[in-house]
Amino acid sequence: MKHNLTIKNQAGFTLVQAIFILVVLALLGVMMMRLSGVQSSTGVFALQGARAYQAARSGLEWGAAQAVAGGTCNGSFTLNDFSVTVSCSSSPFTEGATSITVFQINAAAIYGTYGSPDFVSRQVQMKMAL
Repeated sequence: MKHNLTIKNQAGFTLVQAIFILVVLALLGVMMMRLSGVQSSTGVFALQGARAYQAARSGLEWGAAQAVAGGTCNGSFTLNDFSVTVSCSSSPFTEGATSITVFQINAAAIYGTYGSPDFVSRQVQMKMAL
């Protein structure tokens, strides 16, 4: 009789184990879903960063073309939803009988507004001698 009593006392223990395993599996599933979401958003952010970099490089090219044409290389434009701002300064340089002008060109590309989840910004600069 004592043997039957011991089995009756342990009958609910399997239910507790099953619920514990279900909870742990559910938590693992939620973590895997979040990890998958983070991985996909990381790829999107990397792509947007690369697009911003290329937009800023386009700003450098535009500023260099403006400097070569003899105009001012300050300005801004929109390229594929990126706001590109270009600024430059020039300084004369003389070495012997040769005079050249050195341009410092800065370009920044911005997408979105600061503080928003989709905000991305890249800034590049170069020097050019004419």
